Amino acid sequence: MAKVELKQPIIDEIKGYVDQAKSIVAVDYRGLTVEEDTKLRKQLREAGVVYKVYKNTLLKRAFEGTAYESLAKHLEGPTAVAFGIEDATSPARIINDTIKTAPKLEFKAGVVEGTYYDEKGIQVIATIPSREVLISKLLGSLQSPITNFARVLKQIAEKQSEVA
Repeated sequence: MAKVELKQPIIDEIKGYVDQAKSIVAVDYRGLTVEEDTKLRKQLREAGVVYKVYKNTLLKRAFEGTAYESLAKHLEGPTAVAFGIEDATSPARIINDTIKTAPKLEFKAGVVEGTYYDEKGIQVIATIPSREVLISKLLGSLQSPITNFARVLKQIAEKQSEVA
């Protein structure tokens, strides 16, 4: 069997993740201990993130012609990729939290919802809360004035009933 025939299923697997991904974050994992790597993989898996290590040449081939093609220039040396399938910012957030306890892990770059970010940019993305947290904050800020208005109306009604 030719080498190309052996590599094609792997490229197809990567393309499958690329098609589903809302974001992809590339990291340099050199120097991570087995314990740190296992903990990171567990956190990512629980968040619905696919975290894999592939050969850089296979990643480059799979990224060709997609929004993630800009990551190709960062695919040198040991590279792991995190595919954000459910939440676009969760891979960056979880990896950033791990970097605090395992500083050997480093961002290379990322693409979030079609926009390329270098190492510094992806660190900024990592500070953005999840979509659910943002929505709950928005609803809380919308609900607050309504609640206050209802309290004022209730107090006015209670004062009028006392006067009568």
